[in-house]
Amino acid sequence: MPSPKALILVDIQNDYFTGGLWPVDEMAQVAEAARAVLETARAAGDLVIHVRHEAASSKAPFFRPGTAGAEIHPSVAPLPGEAIVLKHRPNSFHETDLHARLTEAGIAQLTIVGAMTQMCIDATTRAARDFGFDVTLVAAACGARAQSFGDVNLTAAQVQAAFLGPLEMSYATVL
Repeated sequence: MPSPKALILVDIQNDYFTGGLWPVDEMAQVAEAARAVLETARAAGDLVIHVRHEAASSKAPFFRPGTAGAEIHPSVAPLPGEAIVLKHRPNSFHETDLHARLTEAGIAQLTIVGAMTQMCIDATTRAARDFGFDVTLVAAACGARAQSFGDVNLTAAQVQAAFLGPLEMSYATVL
């Protein structure tokens, strides 16, 4: 008998799309891929959990409390009965009930999609593996943003590769 599975959709929120306060590279394509994963999970009867990030302050650069930008994007809108977990840090398990929900449902395998790869996807994936879950990441359904450090400027594709490569080494299966 296969282990119970869950799909975790992390931060597919309006501020990450074109016109939002913190656009992620190719977020429309990422969301379309996430929607396809979501449809497959729903058809299989997998547990679906939407994670939504909200900043602690209205002065935050994005995901400001109570704004349209902090809402889940319509492309992956939750259906009635699908859980929404509100978080305030990159790790979706930190000070949320995500772990309890997964444990209570007997979940062993997670598929994680969403944004940003270099922050919330990375933190959530590492925590999930540390909690003992088998994790799968769908690369096309995860979005990164260009990043700079010092005089090094990385494209979103380079950031995506720089994070997914190490995650694949010991934290997740990356498709």
